[in-house]
Amino acid sequence: MEIRLEGQVAIVTGSSQGIGRAAAELLAECGAAVVLNSHSSRDKIEAVAEDIRAKGGKVIAVAADASDRVEAQKLVDAAIQLGGRIDILVNNTGGLVKRIPVAEFDEAHFQKVIDINLRSAFMMSHLVLPHMKKQKFGKIINLSSQAAHDGGGAGSAVYSASKGAIWTFTKSLAKEVAPFQIEVNCISPGFIGQTLFHDTFTAKEVHEKVKTLVPLGRHGTPDDVARLILFVASDLCRYITGQSFEINGGLLMY
Repeated sequence: MEIRLEGQVAIVTGSSQGIGRAAAELLAECGAAVVLNSHSSRDKIEAVAEDIRAKGGKVIAVAADASDRVEAQKLVDAAIQLGGRIDILVNNTGGLVKRIPVAEFDEAHFQKVIDINLRSAFMMSHLVLPHMKKQKFGKIINLSSQAAHDGGGAGSAVYSASKGAIWTFTKSLAKEVAPFQIEVNCISPGFIGQTLFHDTFTAKEVHEKVKTLVPLGRHGTPDDVARLILFVASDLCRYITGQSFEINGGLLMY
């Protein structure tokens, strides 16, 4: 069965690279009109948009901070401009920023990570819900992490805690909006290679070691996660809400 999303409009935050870019490209390939987003790189997000348009996709690029109400509203306005509705929200914006042990607690760092990973998901969900409620339909997909379940690596307590909060937020929001036929789920990736996250924060020797620990014998890829996002966003995934989809090659089983 081929998944088609013609007539639907999606917002993918943090879509200039990695998982977000792969998800935006795949949703557009399947017919959705997609709002692309980056906070830090206008040129990069415009380049991604041009690549998608060259393949026939319908997209608009918006440089905005998804954790800021005024900035985030630009994404919602762009979606309405693009297709008059909002069907899919992928809350992908996130980051570790840097590794800091709890013993060296840095309040500014703490707030920055919480804003990037958690506040952005709250803000974007808050702003799209009036549209989804009016439609009596919507799919909100939050990106959590395996770190939400196992605590992550050294110096990542704030990141791990924020991703754990995403999982709890998903369950709470799913209950809140279920009467409007809005489904809310989260996806928790394990070790996904070819991403700025691991290229920046994970030592090369750890990259190799992880391969020996993953039962499937390889790192995940952004495309692996994008395909799961597409499934959750599609009509193939119905009557499922408040769930966490684990995608880690068997690295974490429970």
